[in-house]
Amino acid sequence: MTAAPAYSVVVPTIGRACLADCLRALAGATGHPPEEIVVVDDRRPGPAGPLPLAAAGVLRERVRVLGTGGRGPAAARNTGWRTVHTPWTVFLDDDVQVLPDWSRRLADDLARAGRATGGVQGRLSVPLPAGRRATDFERGTAGLEGAAWATADMAYRTAALAAAGGFDERFRRAFREDADLALRVLAAGWTLHRGRRTTRHPVRAASPWVSVRAQRGNADDALMNRLHGRDWWARAQAPRGRLPLHALVTAAGLAAPVLALAGRRRAAALAGALWAAGTAEFALARILPGPRTPRETATMAATSVVIPPLAVGHRLAGRIRHRNAAPLRRVP
Repeated sequence: MTAAPAYSVVVPTIGRACLADCLRALAGATGHPPEEIVVVDDRRPGPAGPLPLAAAGVLRERVRVLGTGGRGPAAARNTGWRTVHTPWTVFLDDDVQVLPDWSRRLADDLARAGRATGGVQGRLSVPLPAGRRATDFERGTAGLEGAAWATADMAYRTAALAAAGGFDERFRRAFREDADLALRVLAAGWTLHRGRRTTRHPVRAASPWVSVRAQRGNADDALMNRLHGRDWWARAQAPRGRLPLHALVTAAGLAAPVLALAGRRRAAALAGALWAAGTAEFALARILPGPRTPRETATMAATSVVIPPLAVGHRLAGRIRHRNAAPLRRVP
């Protein structure tokens, strides 16, 4: 092992209250503090309150704030890392909390990194409620524990970021921009590894319709298909999801009234039954593992009706929007 290299932390934020907890946790981590913390304020222009920078405590003098005006997390991270001068850039989301030994373990991760290592991922821990089963949203957040190259805690060699061109700002949401970057860093000849440090990722409060809004990510999957080919899922270690089943259920739901109007009652009944069975299967797959409270059950039932057509619609919209995106060249 060699001495741990210097690093900067980049935290994009839209001014959520959890930023204070993130900065407070960074200040409480001892052993190898960052050279600087670049907080990138991505709130849209307009009246906005001050960011809770005092929470950085002993690291307050190392905090620098940049503004990006609501261009999305990819653009915010690019604005941040392009201003740092340290060999490593560590990306943290504003809703995570590093553990007290995080900076010491990060030092070990970076010191162990070989010359070809372009990035070292932190391990995420998602605390779930005790005494009851997790909700659908809580289980989805817990999936981050197995996610590959998530920028909730991801250290990149700054030279690797430059070689890959940084984040693709066409990814306007906090979704797939991290997988896209990882694949481009790998394509540039670097390697990526998992480190030993751990970061806590609490489950944030969310509306009952959060799973419906999440379907917009299907448009980003369309862009990933264009850029990296249809096998990118395996290379990025990403779960495939249920889009093929959603497409089948949506097609059945659309076909039933069309067939009925055409006088083909048997075919219409079959299509309607297929839609109902597919919708019920999807709802049960989300209800049975959860707490099964009346509110959770009702939410899962209602959202399971609208998610399939929305997922398909967003995927089609993404294919149209990104139809001219040029595929990236792979390293043989």
